[in-house]
Amino acid sequence: MRKNSFIPVISQEKKEENPGSVEFQVFNFTNKIRRLTSHFELHRKDYLSQRGLRKILGKRKRLLSYLSKRNGIHYKKLINQLDIRESEIR
Repeated sequence: MRKNSFIPVISQEKKEENPGSVEFQVFNFTNKIRRLTSHFELHRKDYLSQRGLRKILGKRKRLLSYLSKRNGIHYKKLINQLDIRESEIR
């Protein structure tokens, strides 16, 4: 498994952006989630990593909720670029 296999075009555009921004954090969490889900195809009983995945999913969900309340346009744009589903409860 290659470490940077899931990094889309966004990484080249946002190199100069603040790594503490909400968009950048959501981008990093999404890459971690995709790496972990591919890890579970081989290691189905890795329960500690499953717990970590649930924690990362919760953090990303909270950040996306915050972003949708602050700036709906950036929220929609980010969701479309990262190809993730929109949360039902915001």
